[in-house]
Order: sequence, then C-alpha cells, then structure tokens
Amino acid sequence: MTFENLNLIEPILKALKTEGYTTPTPIQAKSIPLILEKKDLLGCAQTGTGKTAAFSIPILQLLHEKQGDDRGQRKIKALILTPTRELALQIGDSMAAYGKHTGLKHTVIFGGVPQKKQTDALRAGVDILIATPGRLLDLMAQKYVHLQHIELFVLDEADRMLDMGFVNDVKKVLKVLPEKKQSLFFSATMAPEIMKLSDSILVNPAKVEVTPVSSTANTIQQSVYYVKGPDKRKLLLHLLKDEEMESVLVFTRTKRGADRVAKDIAKAGVTAEAIHGNKAQNARVRALDNFKSRKTRVLVATDIAARGIDVDDLSHVVNYELPNEPETYVHRIGRTGRAGASGIALSFCGADEVPYLASIQKLISKNVPVIDNHPFPLTAKDFAEAASTVKEQKKKGGRGGRGSWGNKPSGDGKRSSGSATSNRPAGGPRNGGGNRTNGNRNRTHQSS
Repeated sequence: MTFENLNLIEPILKALKTEGYTTPTPIQAKSIPLILEKKDLLGCAQTGTGKTAAFSIPILQLLHEKQGDDRGQRKIKALILTPTRELALQIGDSMAAYGKHTGLKHTVIFGGVPQKKQTDALRAGVDILIATPGRLLDLMAQKYVHLQHIELFVLDEADRMLDMGFVNDVKKVLKVLPEKKQSLFFSATMAPEIMKLSDSILVNPAKVEVTPVSSTANTIQQSVYYVKGPDKRKLLLHLLKDEEMESVLVFTRTKRGADRVAKDIAKAGVTAEAIHGNKAQNARVRALDNFKSRKTRVLVATDIAARGIDVDDLSHVVNYELPNEPETYVHRIGRTGRAGASGIALSFCGADEVPYLASIQKLISKNVPVIDNHPFPLTAKDFAEAASTVKEQKKKGGRGGRGSWGNKPSGDGKRSSGSATSNRPAGGPRNGGGNRTNGNRNRTHQSS
C-alpha cells in the first residue's frame, strides 16, 4: 500500500513526496481512512509507530476541504493536546511539513518560555493549535485562546498525561470544548483509568491497535553488557570509538546523571549534550536541533524529556541505566528501529540491576543477548555481593527491586568472535553479537 491508496488530496501527497515518504505504517494505513470518515478514534500505539502522521494528515485534509467556508479571522478548529514540549514541537514540525501546500496555519504553545511569540501567533489567527495542558489553560484564562469553534480534538499520549499528573488539566479543557466534535484518543497502554478517560471523550469510536507496548520492533538489535556502575562511563567511551555509532541517544534515570554523562563524553572529545526538565526550554530545543542535524553525536536524556524526540535514522539507543519499569525500556529502545528502519539498542546492567533486566525480558517475551567480551565485565563475586544485598533488603522489608534473582535470564545469542570470559550469573545468557546489521533503511514515515 502507498499513500496514494488512502484517498489523500494532491497538496498533501505532494508534501509527502517532498519528504520522501511513500509507504504508510500500519497505524497510518488503518487510522487515516477512519478519521477521514469523521469517526471518533481510539488508537493504541506506542512511540515509533507513526501515530503523529496518522492523525496530522487527515486533520489537514478535513480542514483544507472546509477552508472555503471561513470568513474573517481564522478560528481554532483543531486542538491537539500533548504532554511534553518536545512532543508538541515535533507535532508542529509534522504539521508544517505535511501542510505546506494546504494554506492552513498552526502554532505550538507550551510553558517554560515567554508567551509573547505564542500570543502574537494566536492574535494573527490559526487553524490548528498544538498545546501542552498548563500553558493552554493559562492562555485560556488570559482570553488569548478560544475553543468554541473546535471541530477536531486529539488527546495524544494519554497514558503519559496521567503519569505526569495532567488528568485534571485535561478535564478542565474538555469542559469548554463543543459537545459536537470529532475526537481522537491515542495511548500506548489501555489500563482501566485510561479506558475510563477515553469513554468520557469518545462517541462510538473506531478502534485501532498496533504493536502492543510489551513488544519491541524486530528491526532493533538488542544487547546487554554486565558492567559495574563506576565502569559504565568507561564502557560507553570505549563503545563510542566505533564510528558506526553515528547518532546515539543515551538514557539515564536522573537529570543530574544526564548532565554528568554528557559532561564526561564531551571531555573525551565526543560532541554531546543533555536534555531534561531542568534545562531552559531554549537550551532543550537547541540541543535537540543540534542532534537532529548531526552537529551533536550523542544526546543524553531522561525519560520524560525524551518523549517526542523523533530523529530520522537514529543508529543507537544506549540504556546507561536500566529503567525500573520494564515498559519504559520498550519506549526507550523504540526511538531507534522506527517504522521498518534498522537500529541497535545497547543496555548496561549492573549486578544490582539484574532484577530489572529479568522484568524486561519477561515483558518482551525474549532474552536479550549478552556481550561479555568487553574490557569491564562483572565477576561472579559482584553478582554474589549484589544478591546478598537484595536478600538483606528483603529481610528488612525492602522491595529489593523488581523481578527476582531466581529468574535469571537464559539467552539464545551466539558467542562473539574472539576470546571472551563470561562472568554472567549462573544460568545466565550467552553473549550475543553486537555488530550493526547492514542493509538499506527503507524510509517509511516514522513520526511518533
């Protein structure tokens, strides 16, 4: 199937051709026709499946077809509500790319920056508004935003909205929207509280589900390195000597950790920047632009700051620290290997993080191959000490981390070439090859 098969108008097809996109992803192929039929939509799709284009393209088409009905100043007819600044900006970029020949205007509003440019754009009139909840409510209170003419409403990344505590803000926005409108609801997970929220928004929705959150793309080559925490920095710098690590997104658990890792990488002569919530908005946008344009080779990010990062041909994702929620691992590595492209995900696992790895492998229903022919392997003593610590924590009533030391991963990877000493836990996985998979990256559309 191609985009031509989806009954899209020529201005949008022309823009897609300019961008080099010819083949829709599954969620685009399923969603676009339903939205063009003006149906409410409940979409379950994780990051990297192409959902931004799945709603942006039909919104542009529906509004373009009604442009002749307008007189006077433009009124906001489509509202896209999203949890983070980065994702809002990325959606704005997508709207600009696909809508360049439609004559429609959009703007993006978010907090953390002065509001004047945003309010100037609103005064001039826009058709499509992309917003984060806090700044939207603020500008509504100041009478810069009027939503009584909304015809299309999108709630994007609803699960993250709830995680970040925005549910009450979302409900405040919903109260002022017209009752008669087309609503689109997207979430990576469908927990009961998510379904309850969707029921309050959607009317007889069509349902689309692709790539559940528990799965990882087959195009992503995953590997794990057992390594002590203090040695992770040295291992990362060792790996970055490989020139095939062209564009690398590194995940840390904390903002301070992101700054420290980026500083260490830069000291070693590799261009690197950090992106997280404590950075000024202008600094975050600049760091992301530098990464997209390949001025910066390594971007170090926290999980929330990484939402909405959409980079073509991202070669590697590195989990510098494993997340304590296995679903977060799926979201992280989904930044590479997007929409059919190949990618590599490398994870650093300290002895105390083995329970996290066990939980991840249980969620994704596969074992992550271990690479143990590297300069900083863990020893059997390291694992024994960590296991003893977990045991003591449990005796004192602590959780001791997710997972269990009784469920150590057993893998199916092939041993890497060359001699290697395996220091994995008893019954642990054999090491797998970590070389990049060669081959062409088929460019289907890959907005998140």
